[in-house]
Amino acid sequence: MMQSIRESEVFPVLEIQNLSFSAQGEAGRVEILNGINLTIPDRCFVVITGPNGGGKTSLARAIMGLIDGVEGKILWNGTDLTGLSITERARLGISYSFQQPPRFKGLRVSDLLQAAAGRDLSHAECCEYLTQVGLCARDYVDRDVDASLSGGEVKRIEIATILAKDSPLMIFDEPEAGIDLWSFARLTETFRQIHEQKTATILIISHQERIIRLADEIILVSGGQITDRGSVEEIYPKILQGVVAPCDLLDPEPGKEEQNG
Repeated sequence: MMQSIRESEVFPVLEIQNLSFSAQGEAGRVEILNGINLTIPDRCFVVITGPNGGGKTSLARAIMGLIDGVEGKILWNGTDLTGLSITERARLGISYSFQQPPRFKGLRVSDLLQAAAGRDLSHAECCEYLTQVGLCARDYVDRDVDASLSGGEVKRIEIATILAKDSPLMIFDEPEAGIDLWSFARLTETFRQIHEQKTATILIISHQERIIRLADEIILVSGGQITDRGSVEEIYPKILQGVVAPCDLLDPEPGKEEQNG
């Protein structure tokens, strides 16, 4: 298995051993993850990318415990997560941001942020988390997280809750989805700041160049397997050359195709 230099320098915080997962398809069982072995060092910024349908989201969801029937082991700080519920994994310090976050009728944004933080937050603290994801705090802090919000707004609010929780392992599944260009730039800057603080391990699934270029390490997933991994300098040129992935690997910049609140 390909191994980066960082793994010998830093104690591994997340270890995935022979992880496999299959699902029932029209023609029978389909292998979605196929014997993945992976080590992610502590406080490392890792971007997982690759062609659509390659297993990236399934890998992230398996770490969070969002899918059943996974074979293999996932170790977090030496603790075997096998058999643990989503809630138990969250208590161990793992947070997950969905591609399409849920809505909560009757729950205000400030309430959601405080629930994520596990403590009372001041108005100023709530506003700061919203500002970090490109939302005007005074327009959102007292709004309900319901159908009146666009998909992009709900997405940014959910990311704000991940920041409020301040978990040691933050998993973001395509955080750029449904976000306009200005907010994407603000969010990218927030990811950069979190990484500079070195307080969390960040695992992001993304096709966006600006996010990919923030990474300590890029991991390419295709066909349910890790096909390559390494630094931005090592892997990104291969992506551009189409050596390790098809030409649809990178998405256009947010806001170029659609402007979504």
